[in-house]
This record gives sequence, C-alpha cells and structure tokens, in this order.
Amino acid sequence: MTDQELKALKDKLWHSADVLRASAHLAANKYGQPILGLIFLRYADILYKQHKAEIEADYNRFKGGRMEKSLKDISIEKCGFYLPECAYYDFINDAPDDAHKAVLVKQAMEAIEDENPKMDGVLPKEVYAQLVPEEEPELLSNIVRIFKDIPENSTIDIFGEIYEYFLGNFALSEGKDGGTFYTPATVVRYMVEVLAPQPGEKKFLDPACGSGGMFVQAARYMHNHNASESEQMKFRCYGVEKEPDTVKLAKMNLLLNNIRGDITEANSFYADPYNAFGQFDYVMANPPFNVDEVVVEKVAEDARFNTYGVPRNKTKASKKKTDKKETVPNANYLWIGYFATALNEQGKAALVMANSASDASGSEYEIRKKMVEEGIISQMVTLPSNMFSSVTLPATLWFFDKQKPNSDKKNEILFIDARNVFIQVDRAHRKFSEEQIKNLGVISKLYHGDTQALADLLAEYWEKLAQAPETAEEAETQPKAYWQQQIDWLTERFPDGVYNDVIGLCKAATMEGEDGIIDQDYSLNAGRYVGVVIEDDGLTPEEFKAEMQSLHGEFTALSAEAKELETLITDNLKGLLGE
Repeated sequence: MTDQELKALKDKLWHSADVLRASAHLAANKYGQPILGLIFLRYADILYKQHKAEIEADYNRFKGGRMEKSLKDISIEKCGFYLPECAYYDFINDAPDDAHKAVLVKQAMEAIEDENPKMDGVLPKEVYAQLVPEEEPELLSNIVRIFKDIPENSTIDIFGEIYEYFLGNFALSEGKDGGTFYTPATVVRYMVEVLAPQPGEKKFLDPACGSGGMFVQAARYMHNHNASESEQMKFRCYGVEKEPDTVKLAKMNLLLNNIRGDITEANSFYADPYNAFGQFDYVMANPPFNVDEVVVEKVAEDARFNTYGVPRNKTKASKKKTDKKETVPNANYLWIGYFATALNEQGKAALVMANSASDASGSEYEIRKKMVEEGIISQMVTLPSNMFSSVTLPATLWFFDKQKPNSDKKNEILFIDARNVFIQVDRAHRKFSEEQIKNLGVISKLYHGDTQALADLLAEYWEKLAQAPETAEEAETQPKAYWQQQIDWLTERFPDGVYNDVIGLCKAATMEGEDGIIDQDYSLNAGRYVGVVIEDDGLTPEEFKAEMQSLHGEFTALSAEAKELETLITDNLKGLLGE
C-alpha cells in the first residue's frame, strides 16, 4: 500500500466512522473507545487469518504424537495470541443488523481477554450497548462494516498507522481533553529524531505515557533505520499512566504496533512501579504542566525528586494549625528532576515542558542551575505555538544526555528557536512537515560533528527535485519548487556543510563570556541566545519617512472616522431609550 493509498484509507475510515457523532448515545469524549476497540478486533482477525493455515498445518502434523500442542499454544507461538471463532470479524459482521450485535462484540472482546491474559482488562466491552439506539439499532452494524474495508493483506505497520491516526483525530476533536492522552505525532517524531534511540537491550521509560505515542514513534524510528526485528524485540518500553481508560488505549497501541513492554496504572509522583532511579537508557514524555497539588512530604524523601531539589514555595507555611499539607508551587521541576534521575550513565531523555520553566525563579532556579552546571542538559528547543490541543502557547523541549558531562561539550548547550518553523493545519493547529523534522533534526547532528547527515539529506532532496513535477499534480505530490526550498533552507544556513550558529535559529551557548549562560542567569530560554533576524525593508531614509507620514495620515483619518461612529452610536442609543 502506497502512502497515498494509506492516507486515502485513513481519511475514508475516519469520515465514515464519524457517523457516531450524529447517532450514538455517547458523550463527546467517549467516541474513541468503541472505534479503537473495533480497529483492534479487525487487526486481530486479519493477523490471525494470515497465520491460520500455518497454525492448522502444525496442529495436524503433530496431532496424536509426542509433540502434540493445542491450537491455542501454536497460535501464540505463530502470531502472539489466540483468536477464538466467536471473535472472527466475519462472524460479527455477518450477524443480523440488530441490537444483539452489541452482545456479540462484547462476547468477542471477553473471549480474547480470557484466552490471552496479557490483554486482560484492556479491551472495551460495555460501551457497545450504547451503539444500538432504539431509533437506529443497525448503527453498530454500519460501523463494523466500515472497518471491514481494511484490506485483508494489511500489515501490522498499517494498523499501527490507522490507530495513531484515529488517536490524533480524537485528540483534535476533543480539544483540551484530548491533549491529556495524545501528543501530536510530528512533535514526537522530532523528539525521536534528536534522541535517535538505538535498538538492542535498551529500556525506555515514559512516566506520563498517555496512549503510548512516544513508544510507537521510537519503534518506528528504529524500524525505518533498518534495525532488525530481533533487535527491536529486545527493546522494552515501560509506561506509567494514571487514567484507567488511557491505560487501555496505551496497551492496545503497544499490541497493535508489536511493541514489547508494560503499562502500569499509577500516579508517577507517588508510585515508582519500575524502580526508575538510574535504570533507563531513554526517557521521553509530555507530562501535564503546572500541576500544583503534589504534597511535598510525599516526594521530599524520594531520590527521583530530591537529587536535584524539590520545588518549594518562597514563604513558609502559616504557623496556624491547619490540616492542609504543604504542596509544591508547581510540579514542572519534579518532572524535570525525575527525567534526569531515571537515566543510567549512558542515558538520554527528551521531554515537553511549559515555556515558563526555562526561566523559573526561586527554588526552581536553584534546581536548574545545578543541572546546567553538572552539564547534563544537552539541548533546548522552543516550539511554535498552537502545536498542542491542550495549550496554545509555545512549549519547550528539554534534552538530557548523561554522557555529556564527560565530553568537550560539558559547558555548552545547543539552543534552537523553532517558533517560525511549522505548517498550518487549520486556524487553531500547526504541525511540522516531514522535511521540517529532518531539517531541524540535522542541526543537532551537525552540532555533534555528523556532517554526513547533512550531505545525505541534501542528496535525498536533490533526488526528489529531479523526480518532481513542475507543479503539484496530486495533493500528496510536491512540485520542484518545494524541494528547492528545502535545499535552499539548509544550504543558506549551513553553506560549508558544518555546524555554525544561525541568528534567529540556533546557537551553541557556552557557560562563560558575555551573553553566556551564566551571564543570562542560567536561563534556558532559546530566544535569549539565538537572537532575532532584522529584515531590511529596502527603503531609503526619505522613502521610510514618506511611508511613516502616509501611515500616520491614514491612522489619523481612521481615528476621526471612529470618533464619528462612536457619536452616531451614542445618539442612536439615546433615541432608542427615549433620553
């Protein structure tokens, strides 16, 4: 299936499944559960069918002999799970279009969980009864039929893409609530591009994992960089999520993407299910910002948080007797400290954080200063605004590298201001294009001396330029001008093929010196370091003066007109009110 065909399929499935909005007796934030459950059911059916002949052949070959195994055992060996007949998609799809179909779907989900303990409690079951309203009992049948359109030869990668696509659309449609379980895929892909996770016996933690998107993008990065399947299987993911429904989304996401790992329902501030301190090769997350109800005494003695310091309020608690326990001013620096302490000696981390944390004062300033001086912060990136469903202001990406204190880059940090790098999705949302992810990612590679990465990326763009049409023939086809823009963007900023500071984009800031990190009071705000490009308007002094006089005259005229309108409105109101 080509990229264009996959995009067309995803769009078709989404628009078709949108019939739920009009007819289902469900709250707006509950559409995702039944839909994602049906995607999983279709995935299980297709994957099982692809292995069924082989499973039955092995069963018949060994039947009655010393090596005899059950169909269930052979199924788990071949495709990772056993699918009972009552969960076959055709069995459900072909049943009568009435309210009983909800019972069949529920029984299918229950049977899958009974036969496969690792899926226990993961699949939605009760919600399907709400998809057979009395006035339209065939609604569930119509939705089941939609996902029958997913081709029988679909791979696990295709199902993973479809699942992520639906998660992203649900997050957009749910607005702020959707942001609690989903980080936009292009932001995560950029984080992964910089982190560059390597396959093998590695451990990956996300202590606020939502629906597991960080794990999925890390696995895809390794797959796209030719990691063998056996090497990918050694890579294990560990997630913590406190919302029970979101835990289920994450577990399905891992199963659909064939990712090994565990998701634990817990609050990362008060529980440590994986004994995280110093254990992980990679840590990634988009934790909730500015949480202010974390009780100090519950985290003060925890090494995950107190190694660099626990944020405290400036003023001491009132001496009055009160039952209310002291809480942190906000938990941003608890998360930041947690990330740093969860890494092993070779570990790397990336997290999304509120912009305000980059310049936070008081006890948070002391925590930040300690980290900067230790040298573990490797890179800071300011994102464009409107990249997230939950916040409109730009956020910042923090990158940690526990090996950096032992390198020649200990006393510097790479700052990137990406606020002007985006494409507009709609009025309220932005994202990175695939090329913007690669272009920003190559800055980090150049900074670390990988000049071949830039040469390879330019070679890729030159090849696409040669093959591209003069104008866009289809929505997914980029014309020559587009690829030329990518080439120009890179060669204008890095003409010598090596890293250099670019005003308005990137700066390798050192600790010492004028405008260094110490001089900037340990601020980690990229804007303080990279500077601003001042565009030349091309006007002579006389032309500039004439332009300003013209604008001033226009402003004066508009002000006079506004005053007249204000008087007219006031007089009309007096007339209406009989004054």
